[in-house]
Amino acid sequence: MNDLLERLRARGWRMTSQRRVVAEVLAGDHVHLTADEVHARAVARLPEIARATVYNTLGELVALGEVVELSTDGRAKRYDPNAHRPHQHLVCSGCGIIRDVHPTGDPLDVLPPAERFGFAVSKADVTYRGLCPACVRPAGAHAEEPLHRRR
Repeated sequence: MNDLLERLRARGWRMTSQRRVVAEVLAGDHVHLTADEVHARAVARLPEIARATVYNTLGELVALGEVVELSTDGRAKRYDPNAHRPHQHLVCSGCGIIRDVHPTGDPLDVLPPAERFGFAVSKADVTYRGLCPACVRPAGAHAEEPLHRRR
């Protein structure tokens, strides 16, 4: 059983077949799917699942704090089930792929006290950007042009 399903069961969340399929689709490491990708994968498992059901279920999971909604560079929102383990994100500026990363140290330590402007800072969301191996061009080519685009 995946971690998300276990957490939802522990909360006593009513587990319909549609909700179960959405949670199963979100299982795994480095999962950052759009709502449409979740729907497409859910339909492959449960053909009668409606798009609205997927969107509503994702909204409930975000409201429960069991899934994190990510928005990067104006692209479609993505859903990350890794909501309970602290991590940051590495985003490819070419194709948009997102990977979870776990840097050592506390990102709050990087912010000098003088730059906190009196804020009682409790959390830092860091996003690392660059090109994934598939988007990196050979030497001499324009580094900002990806070799492939996410479809």
